[in-house]
Amino acid sequence: MIALLLIALGLSMDALAVSVSSGIVIRDLRLFHAVRASFFFGLFQFLMPLAGWYLGSAFVSCIEAFDHWIAFALLVFIGGKMIVESLRRRKDTSGQASPVDICSMRTLLVLSVATSIDALAAGVSLSIMGHGVWGSAAVIGGVTFLICLCGFEFGRLAGVMLEKWAQIAGGLILIAIGIRILVQHLGG
Repeated sequence: MIALLLIALGLSMDALAVSVSSGIVIRDLRLFHAVRASFFFGLFQFLMPLAGWYLGSAFVSCIEAFDHWIAFALLVFIGGKMIVESLRRRKDTSGQASPVDICSMRTLLVLSVATSIDALAAGVSLSIMGHGVWGSAAVIGGVTFLICLCGFEFGRLAGVMLEKWAQIAGGLILIAIGIRILVQHLGG
């Protein structure tokens, strides 16, 4: 059980970082949006191991060569967009919505997929380790949900202190996650 919890914690770290950065960037983040985003992050962390388990290692080996590029591209695109919008907003204080606005279902789905791609391979690993798929996926999804809720609150509190640089910091965090995913896969 401890090994499964450690796997769940490791898989949830990308979603946690997105939650913290969203909490920093979105000034008036409502509880509904934080819970909904945490639910989606947890849901995708639940579904991806199931998909990995049932589709088997043959499918994972087909995308394993480029899954890190997909996650990298999505996160760098969204993070870069945040930074560009932040720099534009400094010149134009029109107060547009954040480009990483997790209140947008489209953005939320992209982030949910981008932060859970590694969980697909984890599903294959869980089958090799002999863990039951439904219970393992539920633990991974549940841990991600809870951690993300805490991340949104932490980010909200940090955002008050970092308000001037919050959106740039959030964008840099997303880009750093993308780079970390890429480096882990290319280096290992």
